Amino acid sequence: MSIEPHSEGFVAIDKASYGYGDWPAIVDQVDWTIPRGAIHCLVGRSGCGKTTLLKLAAGLLLPDEGIVRIDGAALREPGPQIGFVFQAPTLLDWASVIDNVLLPISLKRRPRATDREAALDLLKLVSLDGYAQRYPSELSGGQQSRVAVARALVTQPAVLLLDEPFAALDALTREELQDDLLRLCALHGTTVLFVTHDITEAVYLADRVAVMAAGRLHHQITVELPRPRHRELRYGQAFNALCRELRQAMDLAP
Repeated sequence: MSIEPHSEGFVAIDKASYGYGDWPAIVDQVDWTIPRGAIHCLVGRSGCGKTTLLKLAAGLLLPDEGIVRIDGAALREPGPQIGFVFQAPTLLDWASVIDNVLLPISLKRRPRATDREAALDLLKLVSLDGYAQRYPSELSGGQQSRVAVARALVTQPAVLLLDEPFAALDALTREELQDDLLRLCALHGTTVLFVTHDITEAVYLADRVAVMAAGRLHHQITVELPRPRHRELRYGQAFNALCRELRQAMDLAP
């Protein structure tokens, strides 16, 4: 089914399209809004346009048609109000963990003592207390992903965008990082758009999930599961019914 924009949101994507020359649009007339503090997820097969839509929401790309707004203001370029976590951690090999976390601040000015304290607090929250002076080569994949999340949150962005950041991790580490992310975003009231192939990940994290295919959003569900979320939720009937609905929607999408 087609998706109508719901209530006015903190992040608002209005009739956004993006493509290359004469090729079919990668993102095609997408409407989507995210209320302040909500977590929304996009699921879909590879090549459906999820990552391109995420880059439009980040200001990394500008739509050919339509507009993206954050808190009512048109988005023209990336800004400090947006944090982005990529598919790979993309850490600086020659920099310590603390310096990697502080990188968004270091690119603008010299970090202050208060910045370092905030970075150390984030490392504690992602279970990396005592790792500040280590280097990426000394970390596991899950630990590197935790550093990437802490780095994205060190400036306390209003919006956090994540592009399948846990896809390469083992199942147990992935679940732990999902719990870390939920805890951190609830702590700061962060608005989140999370892209994933994993239906169970989307249902566990999100307040709302959309299925994307061929550049359009074809189905959406509201996830009316209690917060805070706990791992036992994954084995419940309501959780599995939502996963089944999304899987069927993906099977029916073009």
